[in-house]
Amino acid sequence: MDRVDKAEILKVGERAPEIKPDLIAVEEPLEIRIGFGAEQQREQRSISVTMRTPGHDFELALGFLFTENIILSYDEVVSIRYCQGTGKQAEKENVVRVELSPSVQIDFKKIERHFYTSSSCGVCSKTSIDAVKTGCPVISSALKIDENVIHQAPDILRAEQRVFEYTGGLHAAGLFNKQGELMIMREDVGRHNALDKLVGTALVKQMIPLSDYFVLVSGRASFELVQKSLMAGVPLMAAVGAPSSLAVALATDFNMTLLGFVRNQSFNVYCGRERLAYENKN
Repeated sequence: MDRVDKAEILKVGERAPEIKPDLIAVEEPLEIRIGFGAEQQREQRSISVTMRTPGHDFELALGFLFTENIILSYDEVVSIRYCQGTGKQAEKENVVRVELSPSVQIDFKKIERHFYTSSSCGVCSKTSIDAVKTGCPVISSALKIDENVIHQAPDILRAEQRVFEYTGGLHAAGLFNKQGELMIMREDVGRHNALDKLVGTALVKQMIPLSDYFVLVSGRASFELVQKSLMAGVPLMAAVGAPSSLAVALATDFNMTLLGFVRNQSFNVYCGRERLAYENKN
């Protein structure tokens, strides 16, 4: 399924309005279903519908299940596939089923989140902020990052945003090592989807916990993005935009370093300043 679509637009500007071709980011719903239970008594349940940019759908589903504390490792996944029997051609690659090991126990009463989310906000339907924190580890990583590595990261991430280059309409999440090398990059119309795709990829690669890496997101740092990064063991999260008050509080509570406004050779450190090495500029 394509991630970019064509559109015909009326361009209005300094010159006379003119009709021109344009490229736009594709947005489609993805339903995530899980198969669970004993081998002879398998059940299926739909747990999420999210609006996403097609691509890396399996990683998105895996990252979502992991950051929501439904699975603890990739070893708990038996298989993952698109559902073919949905009855509608349009749904052919928009429904994913993740088969979980019979050993995985799921208490749906403890999953307090209503999983039907939009691409712009995934945490609004939480019934309790405390429920979001359940399962988040306290970060103990001794990672230390040179400030110049942080300064360079936005340009490196931006250079790899292929779909954004065409459409200007996608968020990105990048995983960097302490030398500033980009290890994984994912794009999506939803900022939390981009991060779930990144975490799902790291899960498959057996990289989690991500104790020796930092994450950069192209937009603002929301409470949910910090929570997802904490679940993956990320010690430092940087954002091109601003963090929210809840994001700062959560990062502080769980010993994560949180940076905001990472752009133009500058950034703000909201908590966890001990993980940064600064130049002596006196």
